[in-house]
Amino acid sequence: MRESRTKSRLGDKKRAQNKRKRRSDFTVSTRPSQSRNTEAVSGSCKVCGSDEWDTDISRGETTCATCGYVAAENMVDPGADWVNHSDGNDRSRVGAPTTLTLSDKGLSTEISRTDLSSSAAKRHGMSGKQVREWRRRQRIDQRSKTRSSRARNLAAAMQFIRDRGDLPPQIEQQAASLYRKSVENGLVTGRSIRGVSAACVYIAAREAKIPRRIDTIAESFDMRTEVEQKELKRTIRLVARNLGTHHITGPEEYFEKFHSDLQLPASVLGSAREMWSKVGSNLSWQGKKPSGIAGVILYRASQESTSPRTQSEVCKVSGISEVTLRGLLKILNELV
Repeated sequence: MRESRTKSRLGDKKRAQNKRKRRSDFTVSTRPSQSRNTEAVSGSCKVCGSDEWDTDISRGETTCATCGYVAAENMVDPGADWVNHSDGNDRSRVGAPTTLTLSDKGLSTEISRTDLSSSAAKRHGMSGKQVREWRRRQRIDQRSKTRSSRARNLAAAMQFIRDRGDLPPQIEQQAASLYRKSVENGLVTGRSIRGVSAACVYIAAREAKIPRRIDTIAESFDMRTEVEQKELKRTIRLVARNLGTHHITGPEEYFEKFHSDLQLPASVLGSAREMWSKVGSNLSWQGKKPSGIAGVILYRASQESTSPRTQSEVCKVSGISEVTLRGLLKILNELV
């Protein structure tokens, strides 16, 4: 019995020694991320012996405050990676900023069609079968986001505003906001999405004091018939009345656009503004089309300059007939 016990003890000791030997044969390698410091350096400087350190968080370096020796670099920031798009106190966690011009405000992910084209698929190393699978997933993903009628309505309207509005980004956001308010107030029910989105684009441009002519908006939204243009005008009045947007467009707001379209020199724009400041307060202009008044003033200013424009060119830009232009020109000549 005693001999068997001593043998078992000797066997246990040998097995323990063998385990220690096997462990010593392996060397644990340090991970690359562990070789980078995450805290400031402590102790004295190797160059000057100073114990004052400066930590630059943006560059990830710790330098000596006395001699400038870089004691540590490539430090890891243990905090979260914050992205602040609105320059406010509330810092959102990564991702793109929200936008009103998308039906879901850009909060959901999307499988882009451009990544599934033939050239993109070849660049990504995708086979034909994989491309077909991802296209099927893209269709299913798109349908899942527009199951409700409200989501389909917003998706179609935002597409109209982005593609046909021809507005700067900020005013495009305002037009999208007006359409969303129109949906909440029930103004879209019984009316075409195209007509209400065109009305919101017109009102947003008018409120920003860069107005667009109604016939220009109607043409860009494929509403060229007389019936469709009348319906657009009624929709504009309805949306403006319900949403409280009652800005009145003046002729001076058309000067810059018409001046650019006619490619006139800068001196003509100054002469037109000076002329309007003299005759703008007269009651003879009441009931006249603002774009027509702006066109006739620019026409007279161009005739007095070295770069005159014809009546047909001015009428094409301002959206009036030559008869109307000559009638407004008589009023302007009497006032000047």
